[in-house]
Amino acid sequence: MPVRAYIYPFLAMLLWAGNVIVSKLAASSIAPTAITFYRLVLVLLIMTPFIVRPLWRNRTVLRRHWWQLAVCGLMSMALFQSLSYRAADSTTATNMAIVTALAPLMTAILSVLLLGERLTVGMAAGGVLSFGGLLYLVGRGDVLALLHQGVHAGDALMLLATLIFALYGVLLRRWRLSVPPWQMIYCQALAALLCMLPFFLLLPAGRAALDATTLPLIGYAGIGSSIVLSFLWIQGVKWLGPNRCSIYVNLLPILTALLAIVWLHESMHGYHLVGGGISLLGVLLAQTVQRPLFARRADVSGIA
Repeated sequence: MPVRAYIYPFLAMLLWAGNVIVSKLAASSIAPTAITFYRLVLVLLIMTPFIVRPLWRNRTVLRRHWWQLAVCGLMSMALFQSLSYRAADSTTATNMAIVTALAPLMTAILSVLLLGERLTVGMAAGGVLSFGGLLYLVGRGDVLALLHQGVHAGDALMLLATLIFALYGVLLRRWRLSVPPWQMIYCQALAALLCMLPFFLLLPAGRAALDATTLPLIGYAGIGSSIVLSFLWIQGVKWLGPNRCSIYVNLLPILTALLAIVWLHESMHGYHLVGGGISLLGVLLAQTVQRPLFARRADVSGIA
């Protein structure tokens, strides 16, 4: 296995961590709807010259899957992104990254519920651990505080965004769309742009300004985290497979915390280490311990 096979997903996670930082920086500069809309416009402008001919050649397949691609685009590039930007207004970058890192666990649990996959020991134990760690994290070290104060809006929005992203992954697995990755990304971006357009048009002019502050943020969101990150992740999956690549998601909170300390001057607290560590341990268990929790009856009786 060449060394670059392991570098691809690491760089993808580094860019994703950078996108979390951009989300925090954008929170005070531009509306979530606006940066989501602009990044989609930039993605389409850059990709169109390279993708339009392959799209035309594959139009029969795309026509057959148009509504699935539209749903996927709505979930991954419209709802997930805009909710993430909205969450950044009231939570820390470190919290955002830790919650986002729960996506593989959520995907596994949703696969059991929606696809009928078998529940594993890792999913059960990991789910309990991650939930406990998340409670400790959002309660800032005091789980009982949640009973009196409730969950912070930003953490709740990020949890909803991550759940939507996990559901998106399950639907991709269920539908198994026979569409090349770059064409899928383009079609999803186009569908997401159409969904965001009415909301963008309703924004006050001051919340959608393009200036020296917002343009670099949009550039990173559109090129770095949408195109380059996608390329690196696709290459990583090609060499390592989706399961081994998904383990790299555990690096997201670590990389984000380091960047947040340097660029945002965020402080690292004990509840980040404890709650985040327990949550990530749960995710790791769910990814690595694959023994079924309940044996099939045929297995127990010795028939199979």
